[in-house]
Amino acid sequence: MKLKKFTTNFIVEDVSNSIVYYRDILGFQLEMVVDDKQKTTNEINTDQKYVFAIMSRDGIQIMLQTPDSIAEDVPAFKESSAGVSACFYLEVEGVSAYYEEVREKVEIVRELYTTWYGMQEFHIRDCNGNFIGFGERTE
Repeated sequence: MKLKKFTTNFIVEDVSNSIVYYRDILGFQLEMVVDDKQKTTNEINTDQKYVFAIMSRDGIQIMLQTPDSIAEDVPAFKESSAGVSACFYLEVEGVSAYYEEVREKVEIVRELYTTWYGMQEFHIRDCNGNFIGFGERTE
């Protein structure tokens, strides 16, 4: 076996709201969205209910999926409680410029700082309560 890719699938209550957050605030692009009738498109309509989406930025993909939809795919999720105890971490180029771009638009849970291990980082909580860290190696 060879690992090829790692993609986060965030379980979210409102896919449309999450698409807008990741697109308008964090700079991701919508690649695909699936409505509750299993029709796919690459544009959102605010009058439509969506159950799944794929978004990307700079080769990084994330998936957004409703609890009911993922429970249909993987029945074990029916018994799972909401929330996650993890921090999703993205290594980026230009972390301080990105911090300045988003800092007034997001919930910052740790301001931009330099770690003892040589990374400049900041952490946010997204519109669904997920923790996301952004970091760049310092010289």
